[in-house]
Amino acid sequence: MLKTQAKYRLGQVVRHKRHPFRGVIFDVDPEFSNSEEWYQAIPEDSRPLKDQPFYHLLAENDQSFYVAYVSEQNLIEDQSGEPVDHPDIPNMFGPFQDGSYPLHFQLN
Repeated sequence: MLKTQAKYRLGQVVRHKRHPFRGVIFDVDPEFSNSEEWYQAIPEDSRPLKDQPFYHLLAENDQSFYVAYVSEQNLIEDQSGEPVDHPDIPNMFGPFQDGSYPLHFQLN
């Protein structure tokens, strides 16, 4: 049985350690749950371990908005105190407050 606990929470703003983007967490997989093709497309020397939490982010960089799938080892907490401007945020979250976004719905 997998006993992984996510370091980050839904609605939290995080940054990628290596790449210039940040985003809001909207889902968490307890371990890698994407396609093998996606995983193999990552350069071997940069591939994260599969047995850790992976986060789905509403992400932004200087050029665009997108959805990102990132391993826990490649994330850090965003300390800027700035909101993320991804256009899908209002569909899932309430207004930005105290460095994160509250969920619009209750989880089971």
